[in-house]
Amino acid sequence: MSSSMFASLLTVLFDGIAFGMILFLISVGLSITMGVMRVVNLAHCGFAMIGGYLTYALTALADLPFAAAVPLAVLGTMAIGAVLERTVYSWVYGQSELGQVLMTIGLTFVMIASANALFGSSIQNIPVPDALRTTWQAGPVGLPVYRLFLIAVAAACGALIWLALERTEAGARLRAAVDNARMAGCIGIDVKALFALTFAIGCGFAGLGGALGADIFPLEPFYALHYLVLVLIVVSVGGLGSIKGTLLAALMLGLVDTLGRYYLPAGGGIVIYLATLLLLLLRPHGLFGRPA
Repeated sequence: MSSSMFASLLTVLFDGIAFGMILFLISVGLSITMGVMRVVNLAHCGFAMIGGYLTYALTALADLPFAAAVPLAVLGTMAIGAVLERTVYSWVYGQSELGQVLMTIGLTFVMIASANALFGSSIQNIPVPDALRTTWQAGPVGLPVYRLFLIAVAAACGALIWLALERTEAGARLRAAVDNARMAGCIGIDVKALFALTFAIGCGFAGLGGALGADIFPLEPFYALHYLVLVLIVVSVGGLGSIKGTLLAALMLGLVDTLGRYYLPAGGGIVIYLATLLLLLLRPHGLFGRPA
């Protein structure tokens, strides 16, 4: 293999990893709400869109620096998620799976209409600091610094979520509340508050993915629907509630999709769906999922 072909392959692989890590940030909240809280939330990508639009509004319209706008957008997305959890989703919890699907997909269309009314139908670009727009030269391969930044942030978030769920008292309380909410309430756990906080945090991670990944997932009103299938694939393949499964599935999808579109441009879009079909036929509960 020539040096130019090798450099091209490394660049494509790097782009696939960055694509997968943004998918992970957006998907991990849905994996938690579906796998841990047992809620079908098809409006989850809408919270990623909210995070992206809040970042755009704070940077492009309010002229705040990127480093300040992103945390504020994440907090704003969490606040919106908390309000919706206490109003819309508290009713959704008691519905059948079909009722949850219909209600949350309806909420998605409300989010789309709201985004279109507030920001218009065109794609919006989030201004990024010049320092993150440079390229790091590693031999013959030039790696965009911004995508290195995305990978580092997503990896740190994944480690933080895993530690919070598996190594803290709050994570143990959440698992206890899911396994037996009535018994958890009897020993003093505020189940409603715990679920509301978990839901808001999941929305916050989606908002972070939407804010940081706008150059990979263009920010426009139908964002909430365009990437829903990809996110559902990641959650299904990884296994509901599994952090490491979600991370591995997101990386696999990012690499397969990027390589397929680069080397098979005529039919690359279908590669990921065929790979998903094959894997779920072999492992119906996903890579690290468990039967309900």
